[in-house]
Amino acid sequence: MLLAATGLLLVLFLGVHLGGVGLALVDPQAFEAGSATLHAWWPLPILEGALVVLFLLHPLKAAAKALANATAAPGVQGGRRSRRGGGPEALAALAARTSPWSGALLLLFLVVHLVQLRWVRPPAGGELAAVRAVLGQPQGWVLYGAAGLALALHLFQGVESAHRSLGLLDGANAGLLRWLGRLVALLVGGGFCLVSLALAWGAQP
Repeated sequence: MLLAATGLLLVLFLGVHLGGVGLALVDPQAFEAGSATLHAWWPLPILEGALVVLFLLHPLKAAAKALANATAAPGVQGGRRSRRGGGPEALAALAARTSPWSGALLLLFLVVHLVQLRWVRPPAGGELAAVRAVLGQPQGWVLYGAAGLALALHLFQGVESAHRSLGLLDGANAGLLRWLGRLVALLVGGGFCLVSLALAWGAQP
């Protein structure tokens, strides 16, 4: 339940974060003003501390779950088979199998992202320039684009799994929650990919 709850809270944060970054494409001045206001807001360190806790708890609980699965009795492990069909169901099964790898890539990206843009904050009015400087380098937009794809894959099955772990998924709402979760995965993960590529393109001379 803790793994599911921290995951859903992180999805909420990512949605808000995507909206803020996306503002840079439609109104750069509003983006800079909003960034300056946010960085001067006194509760921000508290919120950032809470995010750090979430970003640490989620992978730690995921690692503990993976370790428990790996050390389960051979009969239990051998009895696990995907009952999903083809198409989106096959993609969801792939997302479940590769979630440790997509999660590891996202964790690596987070560290790089913090080093580049948060541990040393850009000056007021220089946020967009700093983002474009990072994305203007080939290794920058490749990493940010790969992280967006990994996020989409991670969420494609993860949102549904989180609702199941919290006891919110049943026969009546399973189909709706499953497809809403996949829509969120495509919007959030795909959104970060598109915004990163658009900002990288805007950074080119």
